[in-house]
Amino acid sequence: MSLPIFKDATVNFSQMQTVWAATLNPVLANPATNSSILKNVALASGTNNINHLLGRKLQGWRLVRQRSAASVYDNQDNNQTPTLTLILVSSAVVNCDIEVF
Repeated sequence: MSLPIFKDATVNFSQMQTVWAATLNPVLANPATNSSILKNVALASGTNNINHLLGRKLQGWRLVRQRSAASVYDNQDNNQTPTLTLILVSSAVVNCDIEVF
């Protein structure tokens, strides 16, 4: 996603758009700015397949709230459906909030 630039005869307006685009496009292109938080996800001990609901390939994830002690890591390298799911492996039963981007 990038900032659209409108054609205009006014030189100042065109220059402002160019500066705004140069400033904002890197922010808009960052996948972390287009994230969702999956709330209160129940992870079982072992492998868990979670629908990340992004509608595109998952770029990354992070735990934003973990309600009990557990070690959690992903197994995305072996995920056959990265556009649909996130595979997390947990050492214990835990409820957590997960930011996906």
